[in-house]
Amino acid sequence: MFEDFYGLTGRPFQLTPDPNFYFESTTHRKALSYLGYGMAQGEGFIVITGEVGAGKSTLVAHLMQKIDPSQMTVGQVVTSNLDGEELVHVVAQSFGLDIEGHDKASALGAIEAFLHEEARSGRRCMLVVDESQNLSVEALEELRMLSNFQLGSHPLLQTLLLGQPEFRQVLAEHPDLEQLRQRVIATHHLEPMGADEIEPYLKHRLQCVGWDGNPEFDQRVFAELHQAAGGIPRKVNQVATRLLLLGAVEQRTRIDSAMLRAVLNEMQSDNAFPEAAPSPMPKLGPAPAAGPVKHAARPEAGDEPAAEPATPPVDLVAMLAERDAQIAELQQAVIELSQSVDSGRDERDAELVERIEGFGRRLDEQERSVREVLAMLIEWIETGQPPRVAA
Repeated sequence: MFEDFYGLTGRPFQLTPDPNFYFESTTHRKALSYLGYGMAQGEGFIVITGEVGAGKSTLVAHLMQKIDPSQMTVGQVVTSNLDGEELVHVVAQSFGLDIEGHDKASALGAIEAFLHEEARSGRRCMLVVDESQNLSVEALEELRMLSNFQLGSHPLLQTLLLGQPEFRQVLAEHPDLEQLRQRVIATHHLEPMGADEIEPYLKHRLQCVGWDGNPEFDQRVFAELHQAAGGIPRKVNQVATRLLLLGAVEQRTRIDSAMLRAVLNEMQSDNAFPEAAPSPMPKLGPAPAAGPVKHAARPEAGDEPAAEPATPPVDLVAMLAERDAQIAELQQAVIELSQSVDSGRDERDAELVERIEGFGRRLDEQERSVREVLAMLIEWIETGQPPRVAA
């Protein structure tokens, strides 16, 4: 909806990670430096942590775009609560290996054979493990054992672990992970964006979809948005999407603080922001079959972009036009009542008051309908799924 109104070629603040929108904040630049250093070592573990929505997946997707597939083969795992044996099979699947017998020994043998074959072909191998905070200590130990595979003195597998802040603490303090800690060669924690980075972040993402300066933003919006979202990119995206939607509905060419406050109040009443992190989008079907990844990280299961619905389910513009007409009628009734009082025509007062009360009830109904439609449109835009229709 707002894409058409503002002449944009796509959704600038979608919640699914997209490397094409990668914005190099100060903390992401540091993370890339640590990643570059760690990958140059060609061994051990690299650990990147950050809050939910801090941009870990987007960072890795951006990194994968830069990797030469003729030089490196990448397998990506999005973990759930796996034990050690399950993790070994998932790692094998991430490299496209079909394990006969489905036993752990066969999986380990197949992984080692694959790593040797890649090394002989001149390719290094990296395993990217997302949501590492969900892994058991047993599973983390299995990852450490995989790092022992060598060809002569040459290590065959390097692992990048991505996780939420609690994973950083577990890794640092758990007594059974001392050997894994000794294999960590680089680590970085993604911090929230600074207040001075919100404006360039918003404008960067808008420019990626053809923004020409419409809408404009009041300068106060950037500081207030940073305070509301805490500098977390995904939360910033949530608010920015609703701001643009409100701007399109009200046909605004400038986004101001009053609009931001209205959006934040609406989100707070929906329990969508900022008390709770955004809920993960529902899975629409089974995860795609695992396979070798030699050019980019595989998307998370259930994260495939859904097809865009063709049109909104209702004519919101017509509803707003009807509401405006009713407001005009109400204003005229108020004028007539004022004139009636001034001229002493008390006999029309009751009739005019009744008309005004009737307009008020109709406006309340119309306002509720508009809010329901806006909520449906917001759900449609944020999830990419057709809105739910009440029975």
